[in-house]
Amino acid sequence: MKHKEFYEILKNQLDQQVNEEDKNIELAASYCSDSIASDRLIHVFGCGHSQMFAMEVFYRAGGIVPVNALLVPHLALFPKAKLSTIQERVEGFSKNYLNLCNVDKKDTMIIVSVSGRNSAVVDMALAAKEIGMKVIALTSKQFSNGVTSRHSSGKKLIDVADVVIDIKCVEGDACLTHEQMQDKFTGTSTILGMTIMDMIMARTIELSIEKGKVPPVYVSSNLDKGDAINAEYINKYSDLIDCL
Repeated sequence: MKHKEFYEILKNQLDQQVNEEDKNIELAASYCSDSIASDRLIHVFGCGHSQMFAMEVFYRAGGIVPVNALLVPHLALFPKAKLSTIQERVEGFSKNYLNLCNVDKKDTMIIVSVSGRNSAVVDMALAAKEIGMKVIALTSKQFSNGVTSRHSSGKKLIDVADVVIDIKCVEGDACLTHEQMQDKFTGTSTILGMTIMDMIMARTIELSIEKGKVPPVYVSSNLDKGDAINAEYINKYSDLIDCL
Protein backbone atom coordinates (compact mmCIF):
# COMPACT_ATOMS: atom_id res chain seq x y z
CA MET A 1 0.00 0.00 0.00
CA LYS A 2 1.31 3.41 -1.00
CA HIS A 3 1.01 5.08 2.39
CA LYS A 4 3.28 2.45 3.92
CA GLU A 5 5.66 2.60 0.97
CA PHE A 6 5.90 6.35 1.50
CA TYR A 7 6.67 5.81 5.17
CA GLU A 8 9.49 3.37 4.39
CA ILE A 9 11.03 5.72 1.83
CA LEU A 10 10.79 8.60 4.27
CA LYS A 11 12.41 6.61 7.07
CA ASN A 12 15.31 5.66 4.82
CA GLN A 13 15.81 9.24 3.67
CA LEU A 14 15.66 10.53 7.24
CA ASP A 15 18.22 7.96 8.43
CA GLN A 16 20.54 8.82 5.54
CA GLN A 17 20.12 12.53 6.23
CA VAL A 18 20.88 12.32 9.95
CA ASN A 19 23.90 10.09 9.41
CA GLU A 20 25.43 11.95 6.46
CA GLU A 21 24.63 15.55 7.39
CA ASP A 22 25.53 15.50 11.09
CA LYS A 23 28.75 17.52 10.66
CA ASN A 24 26.99 20.13 8.54
CA ILE A 25 24.14 20.41 11.03
CA GLU A 26 26.73 20.85 13.79
CA LEU A 27 28.49 23.62 11.86
CA ALA A 28 25.19 25.34 11.10
CA ALA A 29 24.23 25.27 14.78
CA SER A 30 27.65 26.65 15.69
CA TYR A 31 27.11 29.67 13.44
CA CYS A 32 23.61 30.18 14.83
CA SER A 33 24.83 29.98 18.42
CA ASP A 34 27.52 32.56 17.61
CA SER A 35 24.74 34.92 16.52
CA ILE A 36 22.81 34.23 19.72
CA ALA A 37 25.95 34.85 21.79
CA SER A 38 26.34 38.21 20.03
CA ASP A 39 22.73 39.20 20.83
CA ARG A 40 21.89 39.06 17.15
CA LEU A 41 19.50 37.17 14.87
CA ILE A 42 19.00 34.02 12.89
CA HIS A 43 17.14 34.91 9.68
CA VAL A 44 15.22 32.22 7.79
CA PHE A 45 14.16 32.63 4.16
CA GLY A 46 12.33 30.57 1.56
CA CYS A 47 9.90 30.96 -1.32
CA GLY A 48 6.47 29.42 -1.80
CA HIS A 49 6.12 26.24 0.25
CA SER A 50 9.60 26.82 1.64
CA GLN A 51 8.25 29.72 3.69
CA MET A 52 6.97 26.99 6.00
CA PHE A 53 10.50 26.39 7.26
CA ALA A 54 10.72 29.96 8.54
CA MET A 55 7.32 29.58 10.16
CA GLU A 56 8.42 26.37 11.86
CA VAL A 57 11.09 28.08 13.95
CA PHE A 58 9.58 31.55 14.38
CA TYR A 59 7.26 32.65 17.21
CA ARG A 60 6.40 29.15 18.33
CA ALA A 61 6.31 27.21 21.58
CA GLY A 62 9.84 26.10 22.44
CA GLY A 63 11.32 28.20 19.65
CA ILE A 64 14.31 30.51 19.94
CA VAL A 65 13.15 34.12 20.28
CA PRO A 66 15.91 35.82 18.21
CA VAL A 67 14.71 34.18 14.97
CA ASN A 68 13.50 36.46 12.20
CA ALA A 69 11.22 34.88 9.60
CA LEU A 70 11.65 36.59 6.25
CA LEU A 71 8.07 35.94 5.11
CA VAL A 72 8.04 38.06 1.98
CA PRO A 73 4.39 38.49 0.88
CA HIS A 74 5.35 38.57 -2.80
CA LEU A 75 6.79 35.06 -2.47
CA ALA A 76 3.85 33.53 -0.59
CA LEU A 77 1.33 31.09 -2.05
CA PHE A 78 -1.44 33.59 -1.49
CA PRO A 79 -3.32 35.47 -2.85
CA LYS A 80 -2.24 33.69 -6.07
CA ALA A 81 0.09 30.70 -5.95
CA LYS A 82 1.44 31.28 -9.45
CA LEU A 83 2.69 34.72 -8.43
CA SER A 84 5.19 33.15 -6.03
CA THR A 85 6.66 31.15 -8.90
CA ILE A 86 6.92 34.26 -11.04
CA GLN A 87 8.41 36.39 -8.28
CA GLU A 88 11.04 33.87 -7.16
CA ARG A 89 12.56 34.10 -10.63
CA VAL A 90 12.89 37.90 -10.48
CA GLU A 91 16.47 38.98 -9.90
CA GLY A 92 17.37 41.88 -7.60
CA PHE A 93 14.27 41.77 -5.40
CA SER A 94 15.62 39.82 -2.41
CA LYS A 95 18.53 42.14 -1.75
CA ASN A 96 16.24 45.16 -1.69
CA TYR A 97 13.94 43.38 0.75
CA LEU A 98 16.82 42.42 3.04
CA ASN A 99 18.01 46.03 3.08
CA LEU A 100 14.70 46.95 4.75
CA CYS A 101 15.38 44.59 7.65
CA ASN A 102 17.45 44.93 10.81
CA VAL A 103 20.60 43.08 9.73
CA ASP A 104 24.18 42.80 10.92
CA LYS A 105 27.30 40.87 9.96
CA LYS A 106 26.92 38.91 13.20
CA ASP A 107 23.59 37.48 12.01
CA THR A 108 23.17 34.05 10.43
CA MET A 109 21.05 33.44 7.34
CA ILE A 110 19.28 30.11 6.73
CA ILE A 111 17.88 29.70 3.23
CA VAL A 112 15.68 26.77 2.25
CA SER A 113 15.21 25.83 -1.40
CA VAL A 114 14.93 22.24 -2.54
CA SER A 115 16.14 23.00 -6.06
CA GLY A 116 18.27 26.03 -5.15
CA ARG A 117 18.06 27.31 -8.73
CA ASN A 118 15.91 30.43 -8.61
CA SER A 119 17.08 34.04 -8.48
CA ALA A 120 15.38 34.92 -5.19
CA VAL A 121 17.37 32.45 -3.09
CA VAL A 122 20.67 33.07 -4.87
CA ASP A 123 20.21 36.82 -4.47
CA MET A 124 19.38 36.45 -0.78
CA ALA A 125 22.48 34.33 -0.20
CA LEU A 126 24.71 36.80 -2.03
CA ALA A 127 23.18 39.77 -0.18
CA ALA A 128 23.63 38.11 3.21
CA LYS A 129 27.25 37.26 2.47
CA GLU A 130 27.87 40.83 1.31
CA ILE A 131 26.74 42.01 4.75
CA GLY A 132 29.08 39.49 6.35
CA MET A 133 26.63 36.83 7.52
CA LYS A 134 27.26 33.12 7.43
CA VAL A 135 24.81 31.49 5.02
CA ILE A 136 23.33 28.05 5.66
CA ALA A 137 21.55 26.33 2.77
CA LEU A 138 19.02 23.53 3.04
CA THR A 139 18.76 22.08 -0.44
CA SER A 140 18.64 18.76 -2.27
CA LYS A 141 21.96 18.08 -3.97
CA GLN A 142 20.35 15.47 -6.21
CA PHE A 143 17.67 17.95 -7.29
CA SER A 144 20.04 20.91 -7.59
CA ASN A 145 22.63 18.99 -9.59
CA GLY A 146 19.95 17.95 -12.05
CA VAL A 147 18.83 21.48 -12.98
CA THR A 148 20.37 24.69 -14.30
CA SER A 149 20.59 28.03 -12.53
CA ARG A 150 18.02 30.72 -13.24
CA HIS A 151 20.37 33.43 -11.91
CA SER A 152 22.43 35.59 -14.28
CA SER A 153 25.62 34.58 -12.44
CA GLY A 154 25.02 30.95 -13.34
CA LYS A 155 25.22 30.09 -9.65
CA LYS A 156 22.81 28.09 -7.57
CA LEU A 157 22.28 28.30 -3.83
CA ILE A 158 24.61 25.36 -3.35
CA ASP A 159 27.44 27.42 -4.91
CA VAL A 160 27.06 30.41 -2.58
CA ALA A 161 26.34 29.05 0.91
CA ASP A 162 28.97 28.59 3.62
CA VAL A 163 27.25 25.40 4.79
CA VAL A 164 25.14 23.14 2.59
CA ILE A 165 22.85 20.63 4.30
CA ASP A 166 21.57 18.08 1.84
CA ILE A 167 17.85 17.35 2.02
CA LYS A 168 17.81 13.74 0.90
CA CYS A 169 14.76 13.85 -1.34
CA VAL A 170 14.96 12.73 -4.95
CA GLU A 171 15.08 15.03 -7.96
CA GLY A 172 11.58 16.45 -8.35
CA ASP A 173 10.80 15.62 -4.69
CA ALA A 174 7.90 13.23 -5.38
CA CYS A 175 8.87 9.65 -4.54
CA LEU A 176 5.96 7.32 -5.37
CA THR A 177 4.91 5.75 -8.66
CA HIS A 178 1.79 3.97 -9.90
CA GLU A 179 1.22 2.18 -13.18
CA GLN A 180 -1.75 4.40 -13.93
CA MET A 181 0.07 7.62 -13.04
CA GLN A 182 2.27 9.36 -15.59
CA ASP A 183 4.21 11.34 -12.98
CA LYS A 184 5.56 10.58 -9.52
CA PHE A 185 3.55 11.76 -6.51
CA THR A 186 3.92 12.60 -2.78
CA GLY A 187 7.03 14.57 -1.81
CA THR A 188 9.27 14.08 1.21
CA SER A 189 11.21 17.35 1.31
CA THR A 190 8.99 19.12 3.85
CA ILE A 191 9.34 16.46 6.53
CA LEU A 192 13.05 16.07 5.82
CA GLY A 193 13.69 19.81 5.89
CA MET A 194 11.60 20.45 8.99
CA THR A 195 13.56 17.76 10.80
CA ILE A 196 16.82 19.50 9.91
CA MET A 197 15.48 22.89 11.02
CA ASP A 198 14.48 21.58 14.43
CA MET A 199 17.76 19.69 14.79
CA ILE A 200 19.68 22.91 14.10
CA MET A 201 17.61 24.80 16.66
CA ALA A 202 17.99 22.11 19.30
CA ARG A 203 21.76 22.01 18.92
CA THR A 204 21.90 25.82 18.75
CA ILE A 205 20.27 26.05 22.17
CA GLU A 206 22.67 23.48 23.58
CA LEU A 207 25.75 25.19 22.12
CA SER A 208 24.55 28.61 23.28
CA ILE A 209 24.30 27.34 26.84
CA GLU A 210 27.78 25.84 26.55
CA LYS A 211 29.03 29.27 25.45
CA GLY A 212 27.45 30.87 28.52
CA LYS A 213 24.40 32.37 26.81
CA VAL A 214 21.06 30.84 27.74
CA PRO A 215 18.81 31.70 24.78
CA PRO A 216 15.25 32.93 25.36
CA VAL A 217 12.54 30.60 24.05
CA TYR A 218 8.84 31.17 23.60
CA VAL A 219 6.39 29.41 25.91
CA SER A 220 3.08 28.14 24.59
CA SER A 221 0.42 30.85 24.80
CA ASN A 222 -1.99 28.12 25.74
CA LEU A 223 -0.20 27.58 29.02
CA ASP A 224 -1.41 29.91 31.77
CA LYS A 225 2.04 31.44 32.17
CA GLY A 226 2.71 31.77 28.44
CA ASP A 227 1.24 35.19 27.65
CA ALA A 228 3.17 37.01 30.38
CA ILE A 229 6.49 35.40 29.46
CA ASN A 230 6.07 35.98 25.73
CA ALA A 231 4.94 39.59 26.26
CA GLU A 232 8.31 40.34 27.84
CA TYR A 233 10.13 38.85 24.86
CA ILE A 234 7.99 40.72 22.35
CA ASN A 235 8.59 44.00 24.18
CA LYS A 236 12.35 43.36 24.26
CA TYR A 237 12.83 42.13 20.70
CA SER A 238 10.16 43.93 18.64
CA ASP A 239 12.62 46.59 17.46
CA LEU A 240 15.11 43.94 16.43
CA ILE A 241 12.91 41.30 14.81
CA ASP A 242 11.13 42.67 11.75
CA CYS A 243 8.45 40.00 11.64
CA LEU A 244 7.51 40.15 15.32
